[in-house]
Amino acid sequence: MIDLKPKKGKLLIAEPSLTGDVSFNRSVVLLAEHNEEGSIGFILNKPLDYSVSDLVTEIELPFQVYNGGPVEQDNLYFIHKVPHLIDNSVEIANGIYWGGDFEKTIVLINQKLISESDIRFFLGYSGWASLQLDQELSSKSWIVVKNEYKSGIIQKSSVAFWKEKMVALGGNYLLWSNAPENPSLN
Repeated sequence: MIDLKPKKGKLLIAEPSLTGDVSFNRSVVLLAEHNEEGSIGFILNKPLDYSVSDLVTEIELPFQVYNGGPVEQDNLYFIHKVPHLIDNSVEIANGIYWGGDFEKTIVLINQKLISESDIRFFLGYSGWASLQLDQELSSKSWIVVKNEYKSGIIQKSSVAFWKEKMVALGGNYLLWSNAPENPSLN
């Protein structure tokens, strides 16, 4: 289950040692891009108190918005599994796509041709400069795992997703799955 090499489409699971990091503590990140220039991903398990209709008044349906990461948090991003509907999408992997024609996406959502199970919205993204993610992996800040959910990852919205991944990893990670989020409150 644990993989040593990051690659777009894989998941980054925050190591329990990242407890002091506000952005990434207990995060599960989908890598949308990874190459020699750097990496981009979206945190999957940090819902915000916004719906997309709060941010884009043209959208009539209240789809949940997630904290995608600490970079460009004033910009809205999305991943989806309907490239046949959204032009100019970029495939991440396993039937998951990133971005595309946003104006057409708005129309399709309002026409109920795209459901919340087809798309996920994020404010901001997670970004790493060239070799930065490799350094964080070397310092054991992240665990790289295969995305066994494929395009179903879009429905994986539970804030308990990190805990589920810790339980699945087993061993010492199983102990961390029940630890309090802030150990000083224990």
